[in-house]
Amino acid sequence: MAIGPRLEFRQSQTLSLTPQLMQSIRLLQLSHLELNAFVEAELERNPLLERDETSETDTPEPAEERAAAGDGLDVYEQGESIGTAESMAEALDSEAADIFPEQVGAEPSAETGRMIYEGGPSGEQPDIDAFVASVKNLADHLHDQIVYLLREPADRLIATHLIENLDEAGYLIAGCDGIAETLGVDVARVEAVLEIIQTCEPTGVFARNLAECLALQLRERDRLDPFMQRLLAHLDLVASHDLATLMRVVECDREDLSDMLAELRELDPRPGRAFDGAPVQTIVPDVFVRPGPDGGWALELNSEVLPRVLVNRTYYASVVKKTHGAAEKGFLVDCLQTANWLTRSLDQRAQTILKVAAEIVRQQDAFLLHGISYLRPMTLKMVAEPIEMHESTVSRVTANKYLSTPRGLFEMKYFFTTALGSLSGAEDHSAAAVRHLIRQMIDAEDAKAILSDDTIAERLKNDRGIDVARRTVAKYREGMNIPSSVIRRRQKRAKLQLA
Repeated sequence: MAIGPRLEFRQSQTLSLTPQLMQSIRLLQLSHLELNAFVEAELERNPLLERDETSETDTPEPAEERAAAGDGLDVYEQGESIGTAESMAEALDSEAADIFPEQVGAEPSAETGRMIYEGGPSGEQPDIDAFVASVKNLADHLHDQIVYLLREPADRLIATHLIENLDEAGYLIAGCDGIAETLGVDVARVEAVLEIIQTCEPTGVFARNLAECLALQLRERDRLDPFMQRLLAHLDLVASHDLATLMRVVECDREDLSDMLAELRELDPRPGRAFDGAPVQTIVPDVFVRPGPDGGWALELNSEVLPRVLVNRTYYASVVKKTHGAAEKGFLVDCLQTANWLTRSLDQRAQTILKVAAEIVRQQDAFLLHGISYLRPMTLKMVAEPIEMHESTVSRVTANKYLSTPRGLFEMKYFFTTALGSLSGAEDHSAAAVRHLIRQMIDAEDAKAILSDDTIAERLKNDRGIDVARRTVAKYREGMNIPSSVIRRRQKRAKLQLA
């Protein structure tokens, strides 16, 4: 065959991901909070999108019922009829000082009463979040106290630097030597300032280790005697529940040791956590699973967390006639295409979530009926094949999604567990079910017969037919934060001795 330049025609098929297709794939793995934030950004950017505020369950209340509920007076009329702060407070079941703190007993004008009830001169209702008191963090709380504890500006600067070196639990993570070198002062002065500010609330902050944190709290209670100091010096023995050695080094009897250990349990090892102002996000389920009337399971999407948007085609038709130039028309066409894509993508996302959830429920029917002992091992492939989806799609759908079932609230990823072989040739056992069995066996063990990892593995083989190695039992036990058999034996013997 001669080698030379020539023209050839080839026909081939390739899969290309368009930007919109990539965006649709990304929407699948977003949680409902992230999805709502994305939709809010699109609503601000795209003038053709609008939020669907209608609901099938919303029914207008008859005027007669509204009049009966308000005794014939609407909000505006109530604002005009209440004359004084005392009468207004009585109507709101509150105190006059809470409504008009600067005008207790004064006569509010009709305009004032109207603005209180209508939400201001613009007529908008006030946002309740605007009246919530801000949560003070640990640094601000400590800054407010050092103003009264320290008078010298240099000492306050040292205290400020110490506050900046606290971790979330309230422990000092930098040494006094390093802070003194940074600020160019003597180490003795830094330690003197540290000793003063260690009296701040909450008690135990600015400690350099756990023993010092507990000692600061005991000193405030006037309970830091020599016996307690020796006990704090051997916290490793407290953690290992070695009571015999503790009684010898502390030089006390069993009753005194029991009292001191009870006092330690009342202390806070992380005093700074009380000022952790991070908001707690409530987990909201994406799909509800309820028993069906035919004995099966009924699945329902949580419509409260699904954003609903509409494409305002009427506005598009009215604006497109008034466009001037290709740039304006191109912008409107792009907005219309994006709006249509978003509505389709949201609908497709909801249907995909429901489809994957239905297959998970179908395969985990025994778990929903009988509990975790019947949780089947399941992989992404086992869910993807019956519903004719790719495993990567199932992985994205189950990320950050939750199912509300009669057994509780579970993340979709919870149902995907590895399999442990069965000695009898029956169906494999899931790792979650095996962990549950291990916890049950440890909880039921006798203090005089603590189960080792080898014993647990042997019982699982003989009683349950589960082929599991000792190393696997140890890994599952450590993953559940269960101590070893040696530590458990000391713990249970210590409880019996202190009882």
